[in-house]
Amino acid sequence: MSKVSITFQNTDDARHLVDAILTDNPDATASVMPAMTKIDCEGSLSLRRDSVEARIGRSFDLQEIHLSIVTLAGNVDEDDDAFTLAWNTGAR
Repeated sequence: MSKVSITFQNTDDARHLVDAILTDNPDATASVMPAMTKIDCEGSLSLRRDSVEARIGRSFDLQEIHLSIVTLAGNVDEDDDAFTLAWNTGAR
C-alpha cells in the first residue's frame, strides 16, 4: 500500500480536525511543526463529521475542512458525513 497524508495549518479550528482524525484512524501518525501538522497513514484515512461535532460542540459542515488544509496526498472521496483520502489501486 501507499501512504496518504493531509497537512493542516496549526489553528484552533484545525486542532479539532487533527484530534478527530487521529482518534478515528489509530494507524495515523502526526508530525507537529510550528505552523502546521502533517498526518500520514498507510492506505487511507477518514475524517468523520460526527467526530468533529463531538469535539467542537456544534454542527460542522465538512466543507469547512478546506479552510485549514495546506496540502494533501491521495484521492479525495467526500460526502456530507465523511472526508476520506485513499489511493485508487484499480488498473484502468
